[in-house]
Amino acid sequence: MAKLKLTGLPDSKPVKVSLELPAQVHRGLVEYAEVLGHETGQAIGDATLLIPLMIERFMATDRAFAKARQMNRRPQEKLVRAE
Repeated sequence: MAKLKLTGLPDSKPVKVSLELPAQVHRGLVEYAEVLGHETGQAIGDATLLIPLMIERFMATDRAFAKARQMNRRPQEKLVRAE
């Protein structure tokens, strides 16, 4: 079986998020949580706890976002150095 992109839930305080998902996306999220639970041996009772991890992973691996983020930081870095 191929490795999943997530490795489990980190030990952190959860933050409540209100979000509406299409039924198909929710079913996929629940299924992903089940597969991840089997792979890691860590039962995931609430699949919605994966949402922040998935978003974080998505942003970390989005090359266009990383490039845009880097471009946005450059002017700020110059201002900090000038001061």
